[in-house]
Amino acid sequence: MSKAPVRSSTDGDPMTDFAATKAMFALPEGMIYLDGNSLGPMPRATAERVRHTIEDEWGEMLITGWNKAGWMQKPTAIGDRIARLIGAEPGHVVMGDTLSIKVYQAVASALELNPTRKVVLSDSGNFPSDLYMVEGLTKSLGPDYTLRVVDPEEVSAHITDDVAVLMLTEVDYRTGRKHDMKALTEQAHAAGVVTVWDLAHSAGALPVDLAGCKADFAVGCTYKYLNSGPGGPAFIYVAPRHADAARPALSGWLGHAAPFDFDLNYKPGNGIERMRVGTPPVLQLAALEASMDIWDMADMADVRAKSIELCDLFITEVEARCPDLILASPRDGAGRGSQVSFRFHEGYAAMQALIARGVVGDFRAPDIMRFGFTPLYIDEGDVRAAVDIIEDVMTNALWDRPEYKTRNAVT
Repeated sequence: MSKAPVRSSTDGDPMTDFAATKAMFALPEGMIYLDGNSLGPMPRATAERVRHTIEDEWGEMLITGWNKAGWMQKPTAIGDRIARLIGAEPGHVVMGDTLSIKVYQAVASALELNPTRKVVLSDSGNFPSDLYMVEGLTKSLGPDYTLRVVDPEEVSAHITDDVAVLMLTEVDYRTGRKHDMKALTEQAHAAGVVTVWDLAHSAGALPVDLAGCKADFAVGCTYKYLNSGPGGPAFIYVAPRHADAARPALSGWLGHAAPFDFDLNYKPGNGIERMRVGTPPVLQLAALEASMDIWDMADMADVRAKSIELCDLFITEVEARCPDLILASPRDGAGRGSQVSFRFHEGYAAMQALIARGVVGDFRAPDIMRFGFTPLYIDEGDVRAAVDIIEDVMTNALWDRPEYKTRNAVT
């Protein structure tokens, strides 16, 4: 399928047609969806793209689809399309597996590149799964290895010469607080530290410049801002200077140099190919392709500018009309991702009341009401309509009902 040309705002004028992109999403009637930072909505083209893959490729080609339909090449082909959004060099991003698996891969490889040091530094704003994966990895490696977790504001002060790897999520999943990737990477490298960046709340939300920042490794998921659907595949980036040196701790057969030689001894593939592990999730990759066709129409500078504009409007309106909600996100748009969080002592119940009235955000313990803003399908009218409903719920305490206080399995 042909791709739309990539646009650029080189003359300072927005080039992305957000009305056109909004029309390409299947948004339920009567819903204002402010949770794309958790699960992105489905593009209208996704169902047909997946149907084609199921019926015309799998159904008609069966196993020959690996060759005829190019299934085997999709992880790197789609990786190159994501590379544009995260400032990565072509040929250095590959798709597959879950984000937790990719975190494990990246940190394990980064530790081996820095063998005389045993400390992984992270912060308390990191997503817990990242910390769990590293905790498990360090325990497997032995008692000399340590995960050191500090407050987000204290990261810079703890980049010392005993640290092997700095692992950070660029945008805090609760508050949207944004780390300075370039500054922290430069400081880490000056101290001999290898960096791993989690872009789960960055890819598709704001411009990322992995190559310009000289990041060593990066990982991210695609079911949030990139709209690949629930359980969509993750990606991993390895900088060119490490691509043929990084040893994959998870030595899966598709990361082998010649998987169909069925060699009993593992030989890593060239470059990013060695970071493949298992069989590519072909159906999810097909769904992601449909989303990437929309992203090919977008310029990340335009997306970022519109995102800040929408978030600023939301903050202004909520604070003026809902004094019980306390801003938890950075007020300066340059210092946050594409989400806004407010604290409220009954945040879970309040969010359930909003969802019942068609404004969908989510809740993060202990008291965070979280709202995501994606300009590809959210506009100023949506923001103002959402705040009208939020004001009604908060002013009239519509959240104070028993059914809104019973926790669901997913919050």
